[in-house]
Amino acid sequence: MRFLSSAETTEKSHPFEIHKNLTKILPFKAVRPTREYAGLVASRSYEDYGDDELKAQLEYNPYSFLHIINPGYKFQHEIGGEKRFGMVKNRYLEFKEDHIFKQDDEPCYYIYKIQTREASCCGIIAAASAEDYGRDVIRRHEDTIAHREELFKDYLKVVGFNTEPVLLTYPDDTTINELLNERMKSRPEYEFATSNKETHSLWLIDDNENIKKIKARFETMEKIYIADGHHRSASSWLLAKESKESNPRHTGKEAYNFFMSYLISESNLRIFEFSRLIKDLNGHSKEEFLILLDEWFRIENRGFEIYRPSKKHHFNMYLDGEFYSLYLRKTNYKFTNSLSELDSYILYEKILKPVLGIEDLRNDNRISYIHGRNDLIELKTRVDNGEFEVGFGMLPAEIEEIKQIADENLTMPPKSTYIEPKLRSGLTIYEF
Repeated sequence: MRFLSSAETTEKSHPFEIHKNLTKILPFKAVRPTREYAGLVASRSYEDYGDDELKAQLEYNPYSFLHIINPGYKFQHEIGGEKRFGMVKNRYLEFKEDHIFKQDDEPCYYIYKIQTREASCCGIIAAASAEDYGRDVIRRHEDTIAHREELFKDYLKVVGFNTEPVLLTYPDDTTINELLNERMKSRPEYEFATSNKETHSLWLIDDNENIKKIKARFETMEKIYIADGHHRSASSWLLAKESKESNPRHTGKEAYNFFMSYLISESNLRIFEFSRLIKDLNGHSKEEFLILLDEWFRIENRGFEIYRPSKKHHFNMYLDGEFYSLYLRKTNYKFTNSLSELDSYILYEKILKPVLGIEDLRNDNRISYIHGRNDLIELKTRVDNGEFEVGFGMLPAEIEEIKQIADENLTMPPKSTYIEPKLRSGLTIYEF
């Protein structure tokens, strides 16, 4: 990592004065694929690929960003740990040397639009302040795991770039909306379709007047919220602190003080629930289990009818070939704060932990999750085939619930939300 002088950072990294108490969402000089390679470079998250699809991408598409994050494929060898970090950097440098990637000459904001079969959303890719994360201007609603924070911090330090934006959300803003809509009337820098019937488009905002307008609008916002990417935010904050301590010429304007983010308005955010699947009833018979649930829930057997909750604090359960509705008995249950009203918390506190004996939602191998993008048919199928004993579903959380929990410095249980959009990797890269 090369530390820039104060003069270099003022002129080259961010051309605007940085005021400590203002929310800092800044333009940056992205490294990105040239126009002809964009659709070939862009990839989904590595974990999103099945083995066969991943192999096909690596074998038949030499431009895929997957070659960078899976550098061992070049040698037909699995590589882990810090050795992998160094090879990721090497593959990245090769893409730059081969002119697949280039860096913009001036800082820009980037409008990124995703059109799916169901909906479309657009937002701004920009550099968010690690300091804002540290002083709770960028607010979080999930716990992070310390060793994962450290691991990703070390990864960032070695590779020197960030390609997975943190998803941040802010209240709808008329000025920003109008500016984005006007810019999107012009031809995009990139526009390509993917095999899952999505269209991805990207525009540059590179004129000084509109850059100043966007920067000024974000400075008026007292807080913005992490929708997805809590570990990435925490790791970037750790990297910023560590880099500051080791840089005697630290100014606060260095690139390591920021992390790449995708900012979308709250109306563009799509929130889904996670259903819970449990492998056994913790030693209870079906009858004993239902009696235990009766203390906190009004239970109705729906038979073979696929039941979907229609209200908050209503749950669906699939057990022994039948669906049940579970309505929380509010005369018994006491709401004490915003977290206590969250359905995933209620399910954990009144069923998963006390009745089914599942305390560690991240690591207990008796529980699995299906995100709400998938149908209840999958939940039913996985119970019917004997893989699991019981499944639970609920309505998705609402953005106001998430914000209130963050404002109260509380944290949601793991797998409380599945949030879209999910961005492609490799279209914009933030170097530090």
